[in-house]
Amino acid sequence: MTQQQLEKYLWGAATQLRGTIDAGDYKQYIFPLLFFKRICDVYDEEFENALKESDGDMEYAAFAEHHHFLVPEGAHWKDVRETTTNVGIALQEAMRAIEKANPDTLYGIFGDASWTNKDRLSDETLTNLIEHYSQHKLSLSNVADDKLGNAYEYLIKEFADDSGHTAAEFYTNRTVVKLMTLIMDPQPGESVYDPTCGSGGLLLNCALHLKEEGKEYRTLKLYGQEINLLTSAIARMNMFMHGIEEFSIVRGDTLANPAFLHNDELKTFNVILANPPYSIKAWDQKSFANDPYGRNLWGVPPQGCADYAFQQHIQKSLDLQNGRSISLWPHGILFRDSEAAMRRKMIEEDLVDCVIGLGPNLFYNSPMEACLLITSNNKPAHKKGQILFINAVNEVKQEKTIGFLEDKHIQKIFNAYSTYSDQEKFSKRVDTSEVLGKNANMSISLYIRPEAHSGENDISFNDAYATWNESSNELTKSMNQLFKILEK
Repeated sequence: MTQQQLEKYLWGAATQLRGTIDAGDYKQYIFPLLFFKRICDVYDEEFENALKESDGDMEYAAFAEHHHFLVPEGAHWKDVRETTTNVGIALQEAMRAIEKANPDTLYGIFGDASWTNKDRLSDETLTNLIEHYSQHKLSLSNVADDKLGNAYEYLIKEFADDSGHTAAEFYTNRTVVKLMTLIMDPQPGESVYDPTCGSGGLLLNCALHLKEEGKEYRTLKLYGQEINLLTSAIARMNMFMHGIEEFSIVRGDTLANPAFLHNDELKTFNVILANPPYSIKAWDQKSFANDPYGRNLWGVPPQGCADYAFQQHIQKSLDLQNGRSISLWPHGILFRDSEAAMRRKMIEEDLVDCVIGLGPNLFYNSPMEACLLITSNNKPAHKKGQILFINAVNEVKQEKTIGFLEDKHIQKIFNAYSTYSDQEKFSKRVDTSEVLGKNANMSISLYIRPEAHSGENDISFNDAYATWNESSNELTKSMNQLFKILEK
């Protein structure tokens, strides 16, 4: 199959669910099913290879075979395929058996989907799903890691499109991910961490970046934490689907219970990339005020906005020698008065390397403009006492409600950061003393004006109307759902 045919084939399973469950719930069934099929097909392939090497000697093949993942007897895809009644129970039991047989790598990876709920998924629906995926073998020889990994990322994007406002919880715009990875430039052997890793796109891209450059990507140490059970499982599957096995992704609340510790302190990392949930209100501010890990090094954020709790967690998790971070935020973190004291301390410690203002619609299903905050624990001499501001608000391509960065946009922003120099109406180096003199306000417009709007990213009246109409329909659906809940 070509890449396009593979993607069409994998997405075809989702069409079996239309009208049965909400589109936003597809991922909790499709991803585990796909991963189950991949494991079983690779397991069979590994046995066949062992059989060839042993000249058909079944006993020797059974002794010599080596498997990435064990598939216990009775828990194979073909066993479930032969089941005609209570298919959901058979699926669930097979997946749990595989998890138990591979406790160090696969525990909990299939999530907690309600496979046995026949009101949601009838035997007929599950049989159709299984038969759909039975059309092709997903062995390594048929579908290489790169190919399947790319198709898996395609599915994540499609599910994000179908998930409405919840998409931002597990999906970061991949063009922004590419820019963030280029700027961080992770090197072989370094540790990379994402405290709110979603479906793992930022971590994964660091490994793929090194692979594309022909460098040893397998020595990269990848760590991630994700609060949502299904999303953390998707992230782990994402790594395996791309052939990456050296990683640790843990489910949990990063602020309340950070997963990665060393000698009762936060483990530190060379590189941190993050797209934290922005402006969350439901967090334990009181515990953070007495944080046992000392993450309140600049102060305690207001209850209504935990942004600087995440930013301080990132800072505390950076290696003291060469730790560097990049995080995607709404612009508010640059200038809100309630966070001015914390921002001042961050600037006084000369931790801020660069601030990049990006255009609108780069947060999934949100029109807000985004910014990248880049920090470093050990800035080179030519950057000390300086902050580079880049106003790239016009470097974005708009398609209806989605914005993305084209290669020319990524290259222009990356070049400005790499040279760390002034470019008229685009980038400017500013002394930290000047920023502190403005009450630690890092609002980009205080230091640099954007180029005059070229009109390149203007959208037509028809597109604008379609976008408005789509938003109105979404609002109507949400209101109707709310009224139904209130009527219960």
